[in-house]
Amino acid sequence: MNYRLSQIPERTQQPRTSGLTMVMDKGLSINQVKDFLSVAGPHVDIVKLGFGTSFVTPNLKEKLAVYREANMPVYFGGTLFEAFLIRNQFDDYVEVCKEYGVSYIEVSDGSITIPHAEKCGYIEKLTQYATVLSEVGSKDAAHIIPPYKWIELMRAELEAGSSYVIAEAREAGNVGIYRGSGEVREGLVQEILTQIPADKIIWEAPQKAQQLYFLELIGCNVNLGNIAPNEVLPLEAMRIGLRGDTFHLYLDKA
Repeated sequence: MNYRLSQIPERTQQPRTSGLTMVMDKGLSINQVKDFLSVAGPHVDIVKLGFGTSFVTPNLKEKLAVYREANMPVYFGGTLFEAFLIRNQFDDYVEVCKEYGVSYIEVSDGSITIPHAEKCGYIEKLTQYATVLSEVGSKDAAHIIPPYKWIELMRAELEAGSSYVIAEAREAGNVGIYRGSGEVREGLVQEILTQIPADKIIWEAPQKAQQLYFLELIGCNVNLGNIAPNEVLPLEAMRIGLRGDTFHLYLDKA
């Protein structure tokens, strides 16, 4: 930090295993990646090239090289995994990840239906090649999954080898663990936390109010995902009580 302030909560240090900030890159240029990392690098732990953007990104290898030089893990969005899978190209997907030096892989079923035992089988296979993140929850707002099922799915995917389970919210934060308005399904979240360790869940939380909810519920070292590149520093300030929303959260507690 640039100067000393008392009563600042202790953040985990990179390389972190908790308190993660996962950023969604939906099309940054190579120069924008360099600028982004120069400012936000110390506060970012993983970058996702959102949905299928890696397929249409010019100079993809050069862009990934910039992230790699900064020791920043990058992975392709789970929608791309599903796009390969529905075309019976699972082995091709593995080869693509190897070719591009991607060391993290997301396994999701938000757009297609995969029998859960089969999904866990893919997780087990992919742990041979990469760190696996698996996403739970549907991108279909009409598909409501009861809390006990979220817990069952998350537990099974962690047991299959996922390093973290991602709680689905889409890039807008309006499905899965949220209502269409973006409001948190509080009962669902709190029930999940009775059975699944908080440090094993990455909560997709693109909206500030959602980030605030999880900071107040779990603390400054909660794992948050789908953060926009230009929101990393505002989030980090909010994590440690240096934004109006959390200003009084840690005073006389740190």
